[in-house]
Amino acid sequence: MIHCLAVSQTFCAFAASKFSSFTKSAQKSIKNSFQFICQNNPLFVHVTYFAVISFTGYSALKVLKPRDKSNTLKDLDVLFTSVSASTVSSMATVEMEDFSSAQLWVLTILMLIGGEVFTSMLGIHFMKAKFGTKESVNIRDHSPCIDIESITSTKFDPRTQGTKVTVSFAELHMENGAHVEPKTIDFLRLVVMGYLLVTNLGGSILIYLYLNLVTGAQQVLKRKGIGIVIFSVFTAISSVGNCGFTPVNENMVIFQKNSVLLLLIIPQILAGNTLFAPCLKLMVWSLKKITGKKYCRYILEHPKAIGYKHLMSTRESVYLILTVVSLIIVQTILFLSLEWSSVALQEMSNYQRIVCAIFQSVNARHAGESVTDLSTLSSAILVLYTIMMYLPGYTSFLPGHDHEDSKTEMKNKRKRLLENWIFSQMCYLAIFVMLICITERKSMATDPLNFNVFSILFEVVSAYGNVGFSFGYSCKRSLIYDAHCKDASYGFAGKWSDKGKAILIIVMLFGRLKSFNMKGGRAWKLR
Repeated sequence: MIHCLAVSQTFCAFAASKFSSFTKSAQKSIKNSFQFICQNNPLFVHVTYFAVISFTGYSALKVLKPRDKSNTLKDLDVLFTSVSASTVSSMATVEMEDFSSAQLWVLTILMLIGGEVFTSMLGIHFMKAKFGTKESVNIRDHSPCIDIESITSTKFDPRTQGTKVTVSFAELHMENGAHVEPKTIDFLRLVVMGYLLVTNLGGSILIYLYLNLVTGAQQVLKRKGIGIVIFSVFTAISSVGNCGFTPVNENMVIFQKNSVLLLLIIPQILAGNTLFAPCLKLMVWSLKKITGKKYCRYILEHPKAIGYKHLMSTRESVYLILTVVSLIIVQTILFLSLEWSSVALQEMSNYQRIVCAIFQSVNARHAGESVTDLSTLSSAILVLYTIMMYLPGYTSFLPGHDHEDSKTEMKNKRKRLLENWIFSQMCYLAIFVMLICITERKSMATDPLNFNVFSILFEVVSAYGNVGFSFGYSCKRSLIYDAHCKDASYGFAGKWSDKGKAILIIVMLFGRLKSFNMKGGRAWKLR
């Protein structure tokens, strides 16, 4: 009996040790596999991330009840809204005032975690793992007789007369720019986190203070039953994330005469996307002046070594700022010259017209908030907006940049070969437009003024650029009179078939990931 008990205990101990070692081995394998996927297939990580948060948001929106409990939202419309918020596209198939306050908070979270600044901050975590692996390899490659913590080097300098100076291993890495310390990545992550906090919290406070000081703006929200806090936070996060959603059906049209509010939102939009890189560089430079940390100096002097795409050289930042400002000026001049006496601006003062023109021009690049009915604007402006929506956030004129890129591309011929066979972004847009024209062909035949090729193209480009501009739907343009027809305050896509909406969901996701296809289609030559 005692012998059997001893054997049993020995077996249990053996099994426990084996199970423990197996668990540790499995955890290590999973961790290594995860790091390998993150470092070698970032597209897979991005697709998984946006799919998870979109379906999580969909589930939360379905569980929570809308404002009017008798108005049940369709599952596809709820999924469409969730994807639109998480990809910061602001394409809408239902009215925003249909959502309850709890659902608006869910959309706020989706816009926050789907925004470019937040997702780039998550990417820094994967960068740390990559650089941590490189650092450990570099340390192991050194001779065992060398002290890792300090290296004695001779600096030939007129002032030192060839004196031997002890330099830390970390400082040696920092000087030559070939290696990046994990602490530098940690510092960068904290800077981006602080930037995200300052822009969103600061924007929310500014909008909240304005609404409390201006009675007219307060009354608008009271009539609609929307709280000042939820409006302030929702609008600020939407603006910084360049989503374009607002809690009211009319978007910013209802506040088109509140010029100060529009001027408060404009910097938030620019800081969250098109000018994020220069603003981040300015923040790091300010921290360097205040704290004097060596990490700030390294980040400013070696932006490319870190591999964070939002870190640019001074030259690139200057050209980006000039490009952004130039495009805004061109749009504003064209808008004012063609729409100064139009119906959209006729009840405004000259000052309000100029502010609205600037606000509309800033939003055309990526944000998608609107102070006018886009369907009433002239065709020339709509064509210009289509071009602006197609341009990526960091579009800039940079002389001599192609030559620098060609050197980098030659290092990876296999990758270039794959990119050559991928379609260009223009090809994908053409395919999506054709597919939607097929799914909506019945409506295009019976309602050609609303359902025309240009309105569909405009909607697709807006979704692909994650902008959110839309013509909406007008019963007045319908050739067949319908007593039950109601003008839609949501997007034009809200009148599409379920197949058309499903395709536009793919377009929004595809557009959010378009940075992985910037060099596609190079095998095609037009001669």
